[in-house]
Amino acid sequence: MGIMNKKPVARPFIKWAGGKTQLVDTFRWFYPAALFRGEIERYVEPFVGSGAVLLDIIQRHPFKEAVIADINPALIATYKAVKENVEHLIDYLADMEEKYLSLGEKERKDFYYTKRDEYNRIIAGNDGLEFRSPQLTGAGLFLFLNRTCYNGLYRVNRAGIFNVPAGRYKKPRICNPDNLRAVSALLQNVTVLQCHYQECMSYMDKNSFVYFDPPYRPLSATSSFTSYSSAGFDDREQKKLAAFYRIMHQKGAFLMLSNSNPGDNDSGDIFFRRLYHGFNIQTVNARRTINSRGDHRGAVSEIIVTNYTPWSRSP
Repeated sequence: MGIMNKKPVARPFIKWAGGKTQLVDTFRWFYPAALFRGEIERYVEPFVGSGAVLLDIIQRHPFKEAVIADINPALIATYKAVKENVEHLIDYLADMEEKYLSLGEKERKDFYYTKRDEYNRIIAGNDGLEFRSPQLTGAGLFLFLNRTCYNGLYRVNRAGIFNVPAGRYKKPRICNPDNLRAVSALLQNVTVLQCHYQECMSYMDKNSFVYFDPPYRPLSATSSFTSYSSAGFDDREQKKLAAFYRIMHQKGAFLMLSNSNPGDNDSGDIFFRRLYHGFNIQTVNARRTINSRGDHRGAVSEIIVTNYTPWSRSP
């Protein structure tokens, strides 16, 4: 069976470092053939991020079950808000957008930092109810900051405090009601979990297609955007993930993983080729859209690791 021609309606509603919106067309060539034959019952994404691959896949392929997870509590709380209370969230964001766009440049900056402080008071208090209340304060602030911060970057320090400065946008789209409703409709059939990727193990078996999109290994000391949670994700964590990948392979799950390609900066760096030796490793071209330096945004390559032969190797 070839790739379905149905065009996705719902698009990612979050900007995320390493988001796969620009790569989903390429990724389709690396999915398992069993997916196109309708033989896979469950889709699992343990590092959901912007959800670009999730939204693309579940709009093109039927599943009995889909499961997404992430260790970032604010991110998952926002997904739950979109799933469970999208109309209140739309009202909150529409009001926020109207206020923000009515301000001058200096006033916008002041408004941003006031809202960032408010958001940090919420996450510092670990008050999950703030994200689920009728006002949806935490989730609304998360999306407002995501749309107005510098480069759409989500970064926290070791104390878990969001510290990205204000961006400079003429007319940012803070509220997109149609897309939020479309995403919400799709999420009704998706299990949303806030947990470590290893806690998703029970969902991974021979009937599952699992896509791992972990925080990428930085290509240089200054290019790291892995601080999406206070825990970080260093080489030791990358090795633990590779070991987990092998365990899930033994369970029979169809596995796909993406990461940065160290060969872009150092042709002798075989870190991932050593970790995933014995699996299929392909290189694809990507485009970096989030970087602190504008001249460093552009074409790079990434690796795709699968434990099966992709249905096609020629995107």
